[in-house]
Amino acid sequence: MTGARIFFVGGLMSYRALFGWLSPWIFIPTFLVAPIFQILLFVYIGRSAGVESDKFYVIGNALQYCAIPCIFAMSNTIAGERYQKTLGYILATPAGRLPLFLGRSLPVIGNGVFASAFALSAGGAIVGIHVPASSIASIALVIVVTSASCTSLGLVSAALGLRVRETATLNNIVFGLLLVFCGVNVPLSELPGWMSFIAQGFPLTHGIEAARRLANGQSFGSVGGLIGAEALIGAAYALLGYQLLRLLEWQGRRLATLETA
Repeated sequence: MTGARIFFVGGLMSYRALFGWLSPWIFIPTFLVAPIFQILLFVYIGRSAGVESDKFYVIGNALQYCAIPCIFAMSNTIAGERYQKTLGYILATPAGRLPLFLGRSLPVIGNGVFASAFALSAGGAIVGIHVPASSIASIALVIVVTSASCTSLGLVSAALGLRVRETATLNNIVFGLLLVFCGVNVPLSELPGWMSFIAQGFPLTHGIEAARRLANGQSFGSVGGLIGAEALIGAAYALLGYQLLRLLEWQGRRLATLETA
């Protein structure tokens, strides 16, 4: 089996297996309904507080919600194998680890793009925000880059799935941290300095800011640095996650803990 087949076909099969025992209708409340309610919650809180515009909250929460599929689904590609008692069989194969692990990220990125794009479109239509037509393609690119960056963080959580029993609690904590730190509902300038500083190293922070500027009519060139920073952060987390996967796989083999954590 070639590396390309492992990357594309293996990744797709792994993603399909996440929903092997669930009805496809689970997508509706999880990826379509929940983000709309999150957007409406913070839009109306924002209106009451009079801090920012509706556009600020719609864009921030729409892009932040890609963390649900990107982090949870990515980590469950490992945790699910452990639960089904197939993790040992996968790690016993001679398949290259790079296509084996990173190939599982492509469907997850697509899922994150879909969730954020739907939330932005539907949430924006409900509350009546206006985005310049000339900015739509640029915002779509930002959503793709942001989803990829967030999936890289999910790869780190997936690596920890080789050591811990389950990652659901960790993923919920990470989701909350991203919601609080990344300027989703509070401008970074209004956060304490140490929080704003930490946020610069998280996925989402630069992508959300780039999307907001584009929605306000700024040119693509003016946000190129923000998009580049988001992509660079994603690459750094992807490298960290891959190295952790290899390290914890090696430790699991040496200590015989792959199926006992």
